[in-house]
Amino acid sequence: MNFLWFLLIGLAAGWLAGQLMRGDGFGLVGDIVVGVVGALLGGFLFTTFGVSTGGGLLGSLIVATIGAVVLLFGLRLIKSA
Repeated sequence: MNFLWFLLIGLAAGWLAGQLMRGDGFGLVGDIVVGVVGALLGGFLFTTFGVSTGGGLLGSLIVATIGAVVLLFGLRLIKSA
């Protein structure tokens, strides 16, 4: 059941990041991948800087979305170079 929540949060975070970064999106699977990798990146960044969101569904979504935005920003920098 936790894996299903992880995928759903990843999907939502990937979609939100695509909307925030004004992209075309990557489709369902691409949004899940961006969201899941972004969640891992966001968790790493938040832990490194000592920031806590309090946990829960909303906290996980915020961390995953911020990580996905950072990931998309980095991907666009690499793509444009």
